[in-house]
Amino acid sequence: MKNERVYKMSFAGVYPHYITKAEIKGRTKEEVDIIIRWLTGYTQDQLQQVLDNKTNFEDFFAQAPALNPNVSKITGVICGYRVEEIEEPLMQKIRYLDKLIDELAKGKSMEKILRE
Repeated sequence: MKNERVYKMSFAGVYPHYITKAEIKGRTKEEVDIIIRWLTGYTQDQLQQVLDNKTNFEDFFAQAPALNPNVSKITGVICGYRVEEIEEPLMQKIRYLDKLIDELAKGKSMEKILRE
């Protein structure tokens, strides 16, 4: 049930927190958007539409054009869980995004964050 609440949360409601976390550490909204687009395959216009429509996380990932084929390279701990071991597919995708934003805030280069 706890996960269900997260899935129904508006992506637009959490998005400003991603930006704030990045900007506090000297990173930019543009970098946050690049990460989101890299992970999901959304274009900038599609991302803006998701935000305008207040799409929830469940639909955000269900409607994503294409999850990046390199997501398996996203490893490590976020919120006390190893992202590569999370069994619930939707929660794993949400945590992938959390992990990438966390890496941005910690000062990693965009090349490393985007697994290039």
